[in-house]
Amino acid sequence: MIRPQTAYFTSAIIPDMILVTGATGFIGRALVRQLSETGQQVRVLLRPSPRSPRLPKGVPVEVSVVSMNDERGVRAALRGVNHVYHLASSTAEGQRANLLTTDIEGTRVLASAAKDAGVERLIFLSHIGADRASAFPVQKSKGIAEEHIRRSGVPYTIIRSSIIFGPEDTFTNSLAYLLRASAFFLPIPSDGRTLLQPLWVEDLVTCLTWALQNPDMANQTYEIGGGEYFTLRQVIETIMTITHTRRAFLPLPPPYMRALFVMLDSFSPNFNLSTYWLDYVAVNRTCPVENVSRSFGLMPARFAYRLDYLVRKPWYSELAERVQKTFRFTR
Repeated sequence: MIRPQTAYFTSAIIPDMILVTGATGFIGRALVRQLSETGQQVRVLLRPSPRSPRLPKGVPVEVSVVSMNDERGVRAALRGVNHVYHLASSTAEGQRANLLTTDIEGTRVLASAAKDAGVERLIFLSHIGADRASAFPVQKSKGIAEEHIRRSGVPYTIIRSSIIFGPEDTFTNSLAYLLRASAFFLPIPSDGRTLLQPLWVEDLVTCLTWALQNPDMANQTYEIGGGEYFTLRQVIETIMTITHTRRAFLPLPPPYMRALFVMLDSFSPNFNLSTYWLDYVAVNRTCPVENVSRSFGLMPARFAYRLDYLVRKPWYSELAERVQKTFRFTR
């Protein structure tokens, strides 16, 4: 539900206004939903698009439609804003992504405008391994974006996360799609021995919200991940078990895997794994498993225990659910 910015409140206590960028993404939708449930006023920054925004259903938010690199528009969107969650990134667009415009320049504009607007805290979601000297485009762009935030003078908290999974992710869902689409062999990059540390999306969102509530986390950078390490092979084997599929691994050199991803991205609407994902799994990107519990007092969910959303329901079960929804709507 979209609430116009001119809405008035009768309560004598007006909660802080929080601006969220990247609110239509997998993580952004979960964050907006949790912020709304805790009674926060939420304003989302949406870039102009002919498509309807994928905002959480039934969640009241204000909307500002503006491009991230439109300084004048961003400044207008920040009026009355106390805190900012900056999640926006173009990496999910794969070969159509523009890291310079959105991830780097957009962050510079937002951080500068937030400083001038007197924003109390900007919380930025980055990646483990972010470094402007990195050879990988995503980590390089995140490293430059972090520098823009630190130099802007706005109070900040930077959270570098490991790979995130959940019901609407592009990680486990796309791997499950690949398993179903492949006949006998599943291509994997190199030998599949890269270490991953999957973090449940709700745990990440909890860390993001708690960071805002803790003033001691201002001007700090944290690295967080799940409570377990897995190789890429082990991650896929776990998904095979959950989805009741079995495929033999076919190791491919990274250039061949990249070409395969580009082809799947072009011809398959159900394939959502960006080519940048290959960069993320090219080397180990982990942190100490106790980081989440030590910094946020939270025990991360176990990977295998949160994958029920990958189980495909029988066709007759889905049909029955649709009939029930139609019946309730027509009554």
